[in-house]
Amino acid sequence: MTDKSADNRPAVMTADVIVVGMGIAGACAAIEAAETGSTVIALEGASGPGGSSAQSGGEVYLGGGTATQQALGIADTEEDMRAFLLAALGPNADEAKIADYCAGAVEHHDWLVSHGAVFNRKLWDTPTWMPGDDSGLMWMGERAEPYASLATPAARGHRPPAPNFAGNVLMDSLVATAQKAGVDLQCDVKARSLIVEDGRVVGVRATQFSEEREYRATGGVVLATGGFVDNDRMLEQWAPQQLGKDKVSDGRDDGSGIEMGIEAGAAVRRMHQTETAMLVIPRLVVGAMLVDGDGQRFINEEVYPGLYCHAAVYHRRPPVWVIIDEKGIEDVPESELWGMQPMHAAEIIEELAADCGLPADALADQLRRYNAGAERGEDPQFGKNARWVRPLEPPFGAYPTGAGGPDTFNGLPLKAQGFTLGGLHTDLQSRVLDRAGEPIAGLFAAGRCTHGLHGDGYISGTSLGDGSFFGRRAGRGAAGVTDTVAAGDVTGSAPA
Repeated sequence: MTDKSADNRPAVMTADVIVVGMGIAGACAAIEAAETGSTVIALEGASGPGGSSAQSGGEVYLGGGTATQQALGIADTEEDMRAFLLAALGPNADEAKIADYCAGAVEHHDWLVSHGAVFNRKLWDTPTWMPGDDSGLMWMGERAEPYASLATPAARGHRPPAPNFAGNVLMDSLVATAQKAGVDLQCDVKARSLIVEDGRVVGVRATQFSEEREYRATGGVVLATGGFVDNDRMLEQWAPQQLGKDKVSDGRDDGSGIEMGIEAGAAVRRMHQTETAMLVIPRLVVGAMLVDGDGQRFINEEVYPGLYCHAAVYHRRPPVWVIIDEKGIEDVPESELWGMQPMHAAEIIEELAADCGLPADALADQLRRYNAGAERGEDPQFGKNARWVRPLEPPFGAYPTGAGGPDTFNGLPLKAQGFTLGGLHTDLQSRVLDRAGEPIAGLFAAGRCTHGLHGDGYISGTSLGDGSFFGRRAGRGAAGVTDTVAAGDVTGSAPA
């Protein structure tokens, strides 16, 4: 409904629920709200929906025995999923949110499928950032130590039926479902501030092509505006380590929803935390040695690549290199090599070390120790699976990573990239909390504008996963429906 009582006043539109942002969190919030019978207006600042979710790999991290897992003969439990995520997303992962998410993962899988998502019953079985085919399930490092000793491994990366970047396939389905449910999607609308009356959030002030508008919510407002990686001012304040690095986003992760929430009294959490990626080939790395500037391995190369990228960029002395041999390169399918050959090659490991700027004696000793274990089919240092362990023999090759070393490789920039993980403090009902830990009446949030599941670690699929899961909660809450959560702590806070 639109009301413009005077020419000099902004146009006013009213609905039961206003959703700001139409990435995966906003789309799922809008669907859930609409399916309660509420009227819903969804505001998107871009000229079309999807946001950064549509430009992602499309993975949704789900487990506990989903129909897709069962069809592929993969046994899984809620307990194993929770144990893996607590370890892989830590230290300081949000235990309450993870427990709640894992308890609802099977139902959430079925909800996504019933609302348009497709997960083919086909498994991609080797380490990768994104499968190059239409596989519907992939591994996210669950088989790698130390995680395999903490939780029985199960593939949990559910993804749409498209190669590589498949987020648009998932988002097209969800947006179509939202519009079919009656959601009024309005694009090119830039939300500017929240409207607060008598301590309650009752709407949003916005502009559309410089025209001022007010969107009033009789129920609640859902913020689903994404992170703040595109806002250098906010990065300088909260996550300065991300400054100067490339940004993984649609270019509109400007932190506006976070700042609107702060202006309304919201607390924020874990604003310093970021996801990190580098130009590395996971299938190549897993059969190689990943070494730091001291010429030493520092992690199991079989873990999810984002974990070793983050460790390399923020916790190791640069430069970090992938050290491999000719057979290791030949073992990688050409489609996964991206046409890349080593930057340096040498018959003698000490010569390769010199080319890479690494200490020769240290790298040679690391190679000797790695090969001694590999001769027995073992990795005494980090427990890499025997499938990927064999002695490395000359000639040796070296690939740069982007953690120190050269700036470009094969004509491509090597700069590390990433996005932010911190944001508004929300509880398990997706209510936004103030600095005293109390819900702000009428205000809900989900997705990357909130702090989510994460501690210092990141696994692909946990952004789209927690954004869609808690987006649903936000939509229902804004529509006046209160869910009974699986976990007992409704604050969604991790232990101190």
